[in-house]
Amino acid sequence: MVGGVPHINYDCVPSVIYTHPEVAWVGKSEEQVKEAGIPYKVGTFPMAANSRSKTNQDTDGLVKVIAHKETDRLLGIHIVSSVAGELINEAALAMEYGASAEDIARVCHAHPTVSEALKEACVAAYAGKAINF
Repeated sequence: MVGGVPHINYDCVPSVIYTHPEVAWVGKSEEQVKEAGIPYKVGTFPMAANSRSKTNQDTDGLVKVIAHKETDRLLGIHIVSSVAGELINEAALAMEYGASAEDIARVCHAHPTVSEALKEACVAAYAGKAINF
């Protein structure tokens, strides 16, 4: 890294707005994907259906995943949650390494955790319906 040319994929730099709930995103919005004419699919999962959010009585928000319709590659992930700033890091890592919605859907997430909402949104994008909603 020292003395080398840095690699920065600006599509994978996460953004966070520190309100309550927080708003975080990485990648493209649905509007940007539409404008570019990219075929896409969307998966969403509400925090109201997430076990940890219900336990914490903190159910405001959702996760929205945008993936390429043919390749399933993640194009954008948007999160509204009290911990969106923490959750967006898994999304940024996945996008940096070219993950698909199926890739995240198949990873075992600890239960109960708020991060399961990202997995569930990816399941919805990949398979058409979340497991727990």
